[in-house]
Amino acid sequence: MAPQRATGVLLAAGAGTRLGLGPKALLIHQGRPLVETIAASLFEGGCHDVVIVLGAGASMVMDKAKLDPYRIVVNDNWASGMGSSYLVGAAAASPRNDLMLALVDQPGLNARIVSRLLMTHRPGRITSAAYAHPDQQGTLRRGHPLIIDAKLRDAVSSTVSGDAGARAFLRDNPRLVDQIDCSDQSTGEDIDTVEQMRRLL
Repeated sequence: MAPQRATGVLLAAGAGTRLGLGPKALLIHQGRPLVETIAASLFEGGCHDVVIVLGAGASMVMDKAKLDPYRIVVNDNWASGMGSSYLVGAAAASPRNDLMLALVDQPGLNARIVSRLLMTHRPGRITSAAYAHPDQQGTLRRGHPLIIDAKLRDAVSSTVSGDAGARAFLRDNPRLVDQIDCSDQSTGEDIDTVEQMRRLL
């Protein structure tokens, strides 16, 4: 049986207000805008297709980044939080596909992580990357990307609100979540401060 197809949904709608350097999608990573490198990792890692959700500065991001291989959708309500971007991205994906949800401000995401999650995903479940906890040796913390099985998409979407994304569903259904250790590939950190930007980019 052929593996289930997955659509990569890259959330890249935020304004990057805390960082103060404009949309994080345009931070330069490996010589090109971060949105390009993350989208390429999703596609090269095995996602059937990639949907990029833009919002703040969408026209500027489209002008400065080469996003032709991917499907672009714009969340006009991006300021309401990540939840609305998730719903816009999910609506743009084929209803038959699993969703691989990724965040644009995590430069450690690479094709090896994407491939590992796709290969270990079990039908009817959530598969999440996990990373070594910085303060608790020997424990893992759940992170991104994560795969939402096609059969669970409606249930997850019904819990999405504000800036929480899929968090409420994951919290209420821990037995459905498989955590896959990706600590050998990344710390799983995102970029919220200038210090993190200098360390991670």
